[in-house]
Amino acid sequence: MLDKKRKKLVKKFFYIFLIYCLLLLIAVICAGPFCWMFSASFKSGQNIYSTSLFFKNPTLANYIGVINFMSLPKYFFNTVFITAGAILIDVIFASLCAYPLALMDFPGKKIIFGSLIASMIIPAAAGLVIIYMIVTKLHLINTFAGVIIPSSLTVFSIILLNQAYLGVPKELMDAAKIDGAGDLKIWRKIMLPSIKPAISTIVIFDFIAHWNNFLWPIIILQDPQKYPIATALKYLSGQFNYKFGYVAAGTIISIIPVIIVFLAFQKNYIEAVTGAVKG
Repeated sequence: MLDKKRKKLVKKFFYIFLIYCLLLLIAVICAGPFCWMFSASFKSGQNIYSTSLFFKNPTLANYIGVINFMSLPKYFFNTVFITAGAILIDVIFASLCAYPLALMDFPGKKIIFGSLIASMIIPAAAGLVIIYMIVTKLHLINTFAGVIIPSSLTVFSIILLNQAYLGVPKELMDAAKIDGAGDLKIWRKIMLPSIKPAISTIVIFDFIAHWNNFLWPIIILQDPQKYPIATALKYLSGQFNYKFGYVAAGTIISIIPVIIVFLAFQKNYIEAVTGAVKG
């Protein structure tokens, strides 16, 4: 009996060891380009294109150069303003849209929900021309509003919050209604605090999407001084394509806020994903 148990333990340990080795290999492959770029940001012009991840005589010249050239505080402010505005609009309106879809019965509810899901099949690029025409008619060209509004509210957020609302006990709503609370107060006082993990997930996805977005801003914004950081880096790579160290340093600087936001909301993000898998 002991030998059989030992064999089972050895097999289990060997199986887990292989899984972790495979996951480690995948992590190394996925993180390889980032590690190389991080290494390149500290290299001088002589060995900038070396494939080695290790660098000799590291220098901060690339970081100093890109900060002096790009006026990073201005581009960071533009990016924070655009990203924060888009996240705020998405969280508020997606939570308001998902509330009746999840907790109310009304004619056409299934048709609306099905239409939202079906719209996710349409590629985002397919609507660029139409959205650009609408933005032009509204005179929002070369404005932050023209960048924020069209890409703020997402169907993914509505569906995610819809599922989160379904996980809230109905007894809480019934008790609030008995106390005389209206739907708006129930949404604000009970529902929003109960779906914080789902909201944190939306914040993470929206932050990554809008922080790294460069195509739509470069279409709408005609003034380079209004560019967000991703578009500014694209502009930098065009102006200084022979100084890849500047591009690498600027990219590393732009990634730091994304890492900070993910670490800040990581706990609630894991709870939301775990709840979605269980559901």
